[in-house]
Amino acid sequence: MQVIERMAPEKRQIIEEILDLELEMFLSVNAREKAACQEDPDGFRFYRGCMFSVWSLETLMSYRDDVLRAKEEGRNLVTLKYARMEGLIPQQNDSELIEKIVEIQIRWTREMAVKYPHVQSQSRSIEDDSPQSTSTKTYLRGELETYSESTLELHHRDLLEIIERGENLSEKMCAAMVEGAGFSSLEAAEKTLALRSKGGNGGELK
Repeated sequence: MQVIERMAPEKRQIIEEILDLELEMFLSVNAREKAACQEDPDGFRFYRGCMFSVWSLETLMSYRDDVLRAKEEGRNLVTLKYARMEGLIPQQNDSELIEKIVEIQIRWTREMAVKYPHVQSQSRSIEDDSPQSTSTKTYLRGELETYSESTLELHHRDLLEIIERGENLSEKMCAAMVEGAGFSSLEAAEKTLALRSKGGNGGELK
């Protein structure tokens, strides 16, 4: 993945460690979304790698420790995330930081939808769940509930710093994704997808 390959060696190594650990957990998930997702482990690594590429080194290290600890304890964080998303298990983490992070990231996602509607249309619904699909908000809550308090604190700190810089983390992650899909920028991806949409070709990020 080009985005990860350009990173400093230490950050790249930690991301690869996380991806290896998560993929091991992911491939043993038994949840509603299992079939379609598990047929594409490379897609899983790509999406998660793009997400982690915009995290700080300190937060990555903390989350890597979370995953290692979970493995040692026999807990599958990916299974817990999907089970929580599907309402199969009770709330796993009641940290007040979770809703603060969700609020920030959903606001950023809405901004993305206004600025790059065709790019954003390739993703989950922002807030509307259905029997066939889980919304970004529900997915994010399920994900965050698997983080330790230390990781939540660091992640929240990073988001506040990004806000101070006037940036959008969701936009940064999407930029990494469209680059991996072969586009030079979000603007280029938006233009291409808009043209494909008018032509009736669907406009997937391929």
